[in-house]
Amino acid sequence: MSIAAGSGLNEGDFGAAAHERPVPRISIHVFYEYPDTAATAQRASTDRRLSKAHTEIREGGVSGAVAHYKENATPNLLIVETQAQGPAVLTELERLAEVCDEDTKVIVVGRVNDVQLYRELIRRGISEYLVAPLNPIQLIETVSSLYIKADAPPIGRVIVFAGARGGTGASTLAHNVGWYIAEALKIDTAIVDLDLPFGTAGLDFNEDPGQGIADALAAPERLDDVLLDRLLIKCGEHLSLFAAPAMLDRMYDAEESAYESVIDQVRASMPCVIVDLPHAWTPWARQTILSSDEIVFVATPDLASLRNAKNVMDLVRSNRPNDAMPRLVINQTGVPKRPEIPVKEFAAALSVEPSLVLPFDPQLFGTAANNGQMLAEVQPRSKVSEGVRHLAELVTGRNVQPISKKSGMSILPFLNRKAG
Repeated sequence: MSIAAGSGLNEGDFGAAAHERPVPRISIHVFYEYPDTAATAQRASTDRRLSKAHTEIREGGVSGAVAHYKENATPNLLIVETQAQGPAVLTELERLAEVCDEDTKVIVVGRVNDVQLYRELIRRGISEYLVAPLNPIQLIETVSSLYIKADAPPIGRVIVFAGARGGTGASTLAHNVGWYIAEALKIDTAIVDLDLPFGTAGLDFNEDPGQGIADALAAPERLDDVLLDRLLIKCGEHLSLFAAPAMLDRMYDAEESAYESVIDQVRASMPCVIVDLPHAWTPWARQTILSSDEIVFVATPDLASLRNAKNVMDLVRSNRPNDAMPRLVINQTGVPKRPEIPVKEFAAALSVEPSLVLPFDPQLFGTAANNGQMLAEVQPRSKVSEGVRHLAELVTGRNVQPISKKSGMSILPFLNRKAG
């Protein structure tokens, strides 16, 4: 049985915004005058969207830049801050133009909101004029706008599902959320199972996985739209599967860059990309989490999950300061005779409110797994199925409606009192 149809939105309505695209591998130099501008530039330089760019930050403003480039080549993008005002700014920039390559883009940061100055700077070929103080997102979006064309083909939004430990149900939720997004919300979706030796996507969808994603990771430079279409398994009108081979006859030792390339190729073809990340801490797994558009972290109410969840949340806080925190899902609550950490205490320790709290339902999960079905196909009105629907709508921003309290399931923090 299928769950009720959603809003009927097509794939053109969903995906990453233009400013969310990763900036290409360019060199960026910043010459600042004030400490707050240096701090903003530093914070922006560590953002996932600028992770491919090489950024250098120096003190000295326009004068420092002129002195530096008399003996050094200019970068792809130069950001210079000035204390000058009015015509004095133009005089400074004339000196900079003498040492600046023609193909270098220049952003000027000033302290005065001067429309006439802005127009004159643009007329003279300056790419942008920003009024300080700046914030990191403003700076990131300005840089993106210079290198990402407004008419560039859209790219998909990457949503990573990861578990605090093995057995939390992260993979099951990833597959069910992806299925709901495709079937009910009508958004073209690809589920990418990166647990190559032990992945369960093929089992959950009752499909023969083949070697598709393993072959793609082995030679990512060969992966184009034609090959991708051949390797993906179609599971419905809007759902495609990049299933793990789940075989132990070979070693899966692809380069870190291969995972990034494959995900980038998939997101270039699909509005929504659900990445099922294995419970393994490798350089590529870390990078996949940190570079994603959204993270869903699944934990169970026990000490090991709490410790691991805190480590991940701390990592994300320090490495993604300009992004929202991961969405926390606490799964398998209410296991008979098992001591559990109360939900409120779990959330308080992480300083993150759970987006979803799911009850322990082994009958439903077991039946769905054994039959190769989705949870909502087995019991469309169960508490767990309603929770999957809510999470799918939450990560896509589509059709979110409150769950009736009569369902007895904790969905939002304010409905979470019994669980705590």
